[in-house]
Amino acid sequence: MILVDTSILIDYFRKQNKEKTILYQLFSENEDLAISVITKYELMLGSNTQQDLFWMALLQKVNVISLDESVIDETVRIKKELRAKNQEIGLADILIAATAKFHQFKLATLNINHFKRVNQLQILEI
Repeated sequence: MILVDTSILIDYFRKQNKEKTILYQLFSENEDLAISVITKYELMLGSNTQQDLFWMALLQKVNVISLDESVIDETVRIKKELRAKNQEIGLADILIAATAKFHQFKLATLNINHFKRVNQLQILEI
């Protein structure tokens, strides 16, 4: 399973030629795709009524992974680790990384600089 970060979805939304996006490539390769519920939150918060239809149709094609206590525990571990190294990233990114780590998913992202700070996070090489 591959957890898709918000950046991959925004890239797909913005590009005219969808075939040149990573998301299109992942769908073409018949990968099992998921997103964190945090990604859903970020997408829907930033969209208008017309865009909501686009996102809701797209979200029907992926699994939405909810937060649970185990993911929150992993989030705390990551946050403390990053704070100790003075390499903190935003809470939304930490929650997404924790979801990927806990479920042992690879993470597809365009924001590699942030996510590579998280130890033992499997980042999909794009």
